[in-house]
Amino acid sequence: MIASGTTLNGLKRQRPEWEPWLAVVEEVLREAGTSTWNAAVPADDPLSAEAADAKAATRRTTVPLLAGATIGLHASSVRRLLERLIHIGSRSGTPKMTSLAAALRADLDVLTLFTASLCQDNARIEEVAAASGADAEALQAVVALLAVPFLHACRHRHASSISESWVEGYCPLCGSWPTFAEVRGIERSRYFRCGRCGGEWHARTLHCPYCAMSNHHELIALVPEKGGSHATIDACNRCRGYVKIFTRLQACPAGTIVLEDLASVELDFAALEQGYARPAGAGYALDIRVSDTATRRRFFAWNA
Repeated sequence: MIASGTTLNGLKRQRPEWEPWLAVVEEVLREAGTSTWNAAVPADDPLSAEAADAKAATRRTTVPLLAGATIGLHASSVRRLLERLIHIGSRSGTPKMTSLAAALRADLDVLTLFTASLCQDNARIEEVAAASGADAEALQAVVALLAVPFLHACRHRHASSISESWVEGYCPLCGSWPTFAEVRGIERSRYFRCGRCGGEWHARTLHCPYCAMSNHHELIALVPEKGGSHATIDACNRCRGYVKIFTRLQACPAGTIVLEDLASVELDFAALEQGYARPAGAGYALDIRVSDTATRRRFFAWNA
């Protein structure tokens, strides 16, 4: 994780006021570099039998690999990670982040939160926040990162299973909208990058990933006033969505995607000022089921 460490240290120097939140991100990236979550990654065919029967005809072209998956993991591992993230975030002393201590005292159903993180179900997270007395915005920010180490483990296992013919706007592994796009090398090949699983997939030019608009009259490019920048913004006048575009020689490491996104926040501000926004939630509803493997083992041992 050397590359991510270099990018992270640069952000800490440039944005010292962000250090409390960057510490949370740093812990997530550190966890993503461990083997803790490998055992929870679904097998080579992550779809359940029922989902496989229903989606076999379309899976390779439109259905993310994790859609319909049944995942078994230790709830205790999820709780430990959530507790660490909340404790680290609470060091900032801000009222919103400090309120998350109430969520831990409320004995949360961590697998419900983990599922909500995987599916980007903000409505469910808001319900948990309201019931526990935690600030909804702060809990959403932390829970959004909760599934990232698991998703990185999934990418390591299943990256080779991604179809090269994938042309959807959302991630072929986890269904997330792209964090940004890269235009690489002298060939200027275009790829979307996913900040949640670290994956990549081919991106079509003159095509909105959100609403599939391909009319070039509705698609615009926002270019920084200062010349020499390797970053621009592609925006759609129909859905008012946008994607940040970076021109570079090669792909940035998977562990730096979320940091590159943070480091280019000025582009987000510029897009927002022009009335464009990134869509909330996932690009594809995953419909994932999560169970506690430790509980299951205790059940079978008791029945034996």
